[in-house]
Amino acid sequence: MSKRVVIAMSGGVDSSVAAHFLVKQGYDVIGLFMRLGSVTSTPSSDVKVATCCSVEDARDAANVAASLNIPFYVINFKEEFDSIIEYFCAEYLQGKTPNPCIICNQKLKFGKLLRFADYLGADYVATGHYARVEKHNDRYILRKGMDTKKDQSYVLFPLNQTQLSRALFPLGGMTKDEVRNKATELNMKTKDKPESQEICFVTGNSYSDLITERVGSQIGTGSLKDTSGKILGTHDGIHNFTIGQRKGLHIALGKPRYVVDIDPGQNTVTIGTADELLKDTFIVNDVNWITIERLERELHASVKIRYKNDETPAIIYPLENNRVRVKFEHPQRAIAPGQAAVFYDGDLIMGGGWIERNY
Repeated sequence: MSKRVVIAMSGGVDSSVAAHFLVKQGYDVIGLFMRLGSVTSTPSSDVKVATCCSVEDARDAANVAASLNIPFYVINFKEEFDSIIEYFCAEYLQGKTPNPCIICNQKLKFGKLLRFADYLGADYVATGHYARVEKHNDRYILRKGMDTKKDQSYVLFPLNQTQLSRALFPLGGMTKDEVRNKATELNMKTKDKPESQEICFVTGNSYSDLITERVGSQIGTGSLKDTSGKILGTHDGIHNFTIGQRKGLHIALGKPRYVVDIDPGQNTVTIGTADELLKDTFIVNDVNWITIERLERELHASVKIRYKNDETPAIIYPLENNRVRVKFEHPQRAIAPGQAAVFYDGDLIMGGGWIERNY
């Protein structure tokens, strides 16, 4: 009897081609489209929420499923997705820079969707991510996708052993060009569909408007200061700033200045030079180890602190309460609390966690 797999079909080219390969490999495939919300506008602004997974996307996914002759269902995850938007807003109010895509993978695609797979009697959950899962001895490991330009292992670091044991990534050994070519060969409805590059529930990069719309009563003005403590001006809310930001400071100092610190307790934003952005040490919490059970002693690894950053050599030191201290060999720019720090050994993801603070 064929193993059953549910695949998250977003209506994009990646999940469409991934579904094709699962069928070709002989799996009993069920396509699932996650309904996360509808596009809405408020009378007071042009803010739109949940621009991904639209009705058009659902139709495209259904079209591909029909062409592959697999069952297709739409499931309502609106309530769970709304909690991710709440997390996003709350992180900014705490002076952090969140990554909701990672939370979505952890809580929805390999959380709620995995539980739904159990209901359907499915053995696996598949997605169109560019990453690879392998089993070595008694552990499941995560490797980068073969296409280094599209590798998405960074956003999958929180997956635990149970989740990895039931995850399939059919595109892990392919390049994006190969995926597009396969979709064209199959004449899929999604073959020429552009991919989304931004946060799916924010339109026009207007995340500040979204936060104001949802939690405006919690936003207060505060001070802009330099690293000596001198007041330079005021701001309309710390949610407008991220570590490393240069534009939108609304002050003229005659030379480039950047956000180097955000203090939610004092509601202050500190501005400094490019050199003052450089840090070499930071704390990471909620660490998920993939290659090992726990960290017992210092570990040399390459660490990535943002999705688009390169990995950089560092030493990782164990701390209590599932935390570690990371020290880079060379200071790095804009280490932002709230972002993920992911630990690599070549193409192998050793683990990762959330940046708590730097110093």
